Amino acid sequence: MSPTPEPILIVGGGLVGASLAIALDAAGVPAVLVEAAAPTVGQQPSYDERNLALARATVNGLRAIGVWAFAEHRATPITHIHTSRSGDFGSVRMTAADEGVDALGWTLPARELGAALLARLDQCRHLTRLAPGRVERIRSEGDGWAVDVVTEGGVRTLQTSLLVGADGTQSGVRTQLGIATHEYDYDQALFVSTFTPERDPAGRAFERFTDAGPVAVLPLADRRIGVVLTVAADQADAVAAMDDAAFCALAQERFGWRLGRLTRPGKRSPYPIRRVAAAAVTSDRAVLVGNAAQTVHPIGAQGFNLGLRDALTLAELVALADDPGAPSLLAEYANRRAPDRDGTMAMSHGLVRLACLDQPLLGPLRSLAMLALDRVPPLRHALGRRGMGFRANAPFAVREPTP
Repeated sequence: MSPTPEPILIVGGGLVGASLAIALDAAGVPAVLVEAAAPTVGQQPSYDERNLALARATVNGLRAIGVWAFAEHRATPITHIHTSRSGDFGSVRMTAADEGVDALGWTLPARELGAALLARLDQCRHLTRLAPGRVERIRSEGDGWAVDVVTEGGVRTLQTSLLVGADGTQSGVRTQLGIATHEYDYDQALFVSTFTPERDPAGRAFERFTDAGPVAVLPLADRRIGVVLTVAADQADAVAAMDDAAFCALAQERFGWRLGRLTRPGKRSPYPIRRVAAAAVTSDRAVLVGNAAQTVHPIGAQGFNLGLRDALTLAELVALADDPGAPSLLAEYANRRAPDRDGTMAMSHGLVRLACLDQPLLGPLRSLAMLALDRVPPLRHALGRRGMGFRANAPFAVREPTP
């Protein structure tokens, strides 16, 4: 009889790390989850004020691992997406009806998804949670890793045959593994807030490109909208210091009047914007997922959607393996994730550089491209499928028949 493999060790209990832990538990795979914060919504930094645009494929995945049942009562369906650029003609419009589905995706506050993940984590039977816990040192030992974790009860040394870094953009696991990063500073800051519009958004989401950066508007419950507003980094302090009237005026100027007057802004939270891509997503018996592997520009709301596909692909492969850290398994993981990862990073980076670039000569070309995407059904359908999160070699948990 072969020895029982050591549990998989997941470092990072944010949205992606928690999702991976749940997916492994659902497959009956033992794991240890090390969370830097106490296991409550108020303590976990990623369970914050952002409003997440969850692609349809992402919700399929959350449903498959038993998380969506705890979150769907707080989610708002997205049935229409309207994309345009200030100063250009043409727009791209996608609807759930055209795609033969009830919703293209759903909007959900990150804190609500966090609460759902915590509720589902409490049901896990094959998972050990160390929270709060901090990884102090990792070292290669035998056919795996020895990881020193500082807990409230002292330092514990854990053995694992597969180490997973799910610890965010500033990943300590990635640093200790010696994996380099390629970084790009957009010299922008992101503000997230909520407003009450004069007209009911009625399931409509908007992406508006401007010379100053993109603006996203997401439908929320109670006729509210979530607004993601990008500003130049050197304007971030001034925007943070604005009173509510001035902030409303800025949002109105940048987004326009498609929903009428914007009033009653909610809490304003700034975030810096930087692209960080790991030079490799695997190492010897180790793998990076989510923002530890790639942090993308928030344009198109791809971050968590991409990270969940990381987590579910890894869980799918591990569930079928005798050795979760085998080189062949990690090579297959990297190969399966490469097209999705590379394509999504290239799309988000290219969009923000092209659609927000102040180049008048590009205006007619951008306009023609939008008209083509809007007026040619096969192009619009392909864009719609991609926007819903469906990819080649996607994990089985997120798939559904093509309409």
